[in-house]
Amino acid sequence: MAGLSDESSKPVPPAPPAASAPPAPGPRIAVDPPSFDFGRTLPQKAVTREFSIRNFGDQDLVIENVSTSCGCTVADTLAKKVVKPGGSQPLRVTLTTPAGPGPITKSVVVRSNDPARPLLEIKLKTTVAAEAR
Repeated sequence: MAGLSDESSKPVPPAPPAASAPPAPGPRIAVDPPSFDFGRTLPQKAVTREFSIRNFGDQDLVIENVSTSCGCTVADTLAKKVVKPGGSQPLRVTLTTPAGPGPITKSVVVRSNDPARPLLEIKLKTTVAAEAR
């Protein structure tokens, strides 16, 4: 019959968001953003980015160490070494670009008590522009 709708053709409602899922067992580390590209930068300049270390597990996440791939990259000392379940901790990283032009990639490594991911690497990229003459 014209004008009657077929119940089976109605759209299916979306699934509930993943945020309602229970926390992962144990401490679980994540970082936001997982990497960062500063784009084009000038030589011998300091560029900074703040990352958020998150614990999506159900136990305390202990940050044991934060190291960098070279002296040109510095990660500030964390205010807290323990991130509670569902919590986060900011990590400020500064990269000082070299004098020469070209692409560079550096790393920050976070060591924690996450049994699934004891070492978390954060990649930093930039392309150093040639100085105008």
